[in-house]
Amino acid sequence: MHSSFSFSLSSSSSPVITRSSHTFGFVSITTPNELTLRYCGLRGEPLGFRALRLSDPPRVQTWNGRNSKMVLASLSDNQSTRKSFDYDLVIIGAGVGGHGAALHAVEKGLKTAIIEGDVIGGTCVNRGCVPSKALLAVSGRMRELQNEHHLKSFGLQVAAANYNRQGVADHANNLASKIRSNLTNSLKALGVDILTGFGTILGPHKVKFGKENIITARDTIIATGSVPFVPKGIEVDGKTVITSDHALKLEHVPEWIAIVGSGYIGLEFSDVYTALGSEVTFIEALDQLMPGFDPEISKMAQRVLINPRKINYHTGVFATKITPARDGKPVTIELTDARTKEQTDTLEVDAALIATGRAPFTEGLGLENINVAAQRGFVPVDERMRVIDANGNLVPHLYCIGDANGKLMLAHAASAQGISVVEQVTGTDHILNHLSIPAACFTHPEISMVGLTEPQAREKAEKEGFEVSIAKTSFKANTKALAENEGEGLAKLIYRPDNGDILGVHIFGMHAADLIHEASNAIALGTRIQDIKFAVHAHPTLSEVLDELYKAAKVGVHVSSPVEEPVAV
Repeated sequence: MHSSFSFSLSSSSSPVITRSSHTFGFVSITTPNELTLRYCGLRGEPLGFRALRLSDPPRVQTWNGRNSKMVLASLSDNQSTRKSFDYDLVIIGAGVGGHGAALHAVEKGLKTAIIEGDVIGGTCVNRGCVPSKALLAVSGRMRELQNEHHLKSFGLQVAAANYNRQGVADHANNLASKIRSNLTNSLKALGVDILTGFGTILGPHKVKFGKENIITARDTIIATGSVPFVPKGIEVDGKTVITSDHALKLEHVPEWIAIVGSGYIGLEFSDVYTALGSEVTFIEALDQLMPGFDPEISKMAQRVLINPRKINYHTGVFATKITPARDGKPVTIELTDARTKEQTDTLEVDAALIATGRAPFTEGLGLENINVAAQRGFVPVDERMRVIDANGNLVPHLYCIGDANGKLMLAHAASAQGISVVEQVTGTDHILNHLSIPAACFTHPEISMVGLTEPQAREKAEKEGFEVSIAKTSFKANTKALAENEGEGLAKLIYRPDNGDILGVHIFGMHAADLIHEASNAIALGTRIQDIKFAVHAHPTLSEVLDELYKAAKVGVHVSSPVEEPVAV
């Protein structure tokens, strides 16, 4: 299914969009405003419409399709209700998601306030993405300076590299402070009211912040984020048994640290600690390391990121009890077999980092005041981020984005969800295609991905009755990578050979986190392989890894391209 289509519109009938053998019915709008169709990435399906001028409220006639419950009341009440509320939009939580929503809301002309009970920037800026990248920047430099063979290949000679722990920690802290200041200033410059205090929903359209401050809003977004998840039996003291929040302060560099969990957080910290001289032991509950990654990428990453470094690991075991170091005794970790539940070993290490994921921060939000029951702490939402109550009904004018809803716990996903919500409250139906949102692990080399893994794609293909093909390219064939002596890397494309749909792209190699966006944008825009393979990439650049990847894909010769006749310029 692709994004090419034809449609007809008259004042007496609903617009009908015809594509392939499918017909979708939409609202008929009698208005001088232009009709704009929105698309959902992978399938390119028409998802909604937009009246460009809110001053001429459209008359809604009918909604024949699957979105029958979607009522775009905001088209007519955006201005009429502004006088009834203190704000058009109130956002609870000033992390990356809340910040992105606030900026887009101002762009759309909404009077906006953002409530923050901690500090602007949330987890990402203060205890996550931002300071961790500062530490990883240091680890990358250290690896380069410590790799004598690599330097000699360039004809360089460097004395033994060393570091100052406090200087490294200051770099991370200073970066977080700078970004936090930038976010705060951007909100103030645009006229967003920053309200200090913990936000609580009192009822429909009513929010309290701080002790006794109550405001009203036509629409409210929950964007409270998450906190580190610590399993039962683990005692965190913040010094020898720590979470990522503590680790980012880099108060000390232990000689031997156990990392519980080998996902994004665990992998990145293993990169930092080993570069700074620590020995690392991974403890992973599943049977293989890096279980969330594509298996082929995981295998190669383990060969490059783990096996040559001072890292050992235990898989298929739980860390059922962890006791901090005290009274001269080391940190003790009791390991239990994940299958038999029998204790298998006890480790004694200098420190332990708990990297078992994150949990939603939704306690005290007042969800009970609007009959919403959290599910394992997550706020239940539909595909439009609208909050669902305990009876399965939508809570009017209330949305939840980011880690608090659990759909995709990434900072940029939260921001994208926030922007999507603002589109909706200002009259444009919009659904975010989460399969088009990329993810990255900033190790050295980096790992990035978007869409489905190969097992996920094959499972989907079996259910829906289509074939899956794989294309691969190596960084060893890329001129720029070889010039940098960074030929270790792989790019993998998962696609449908019958129609050219991109199902997933996975990259392991130099600057993989930057390269993935061409693929994620292709998925988001519904661009097929037979179209993107004609795109021109500058030479010599790392982007040619993807250029070769698309050209290596074999799409059926019967599949036509929607590209129109080229125009000579």
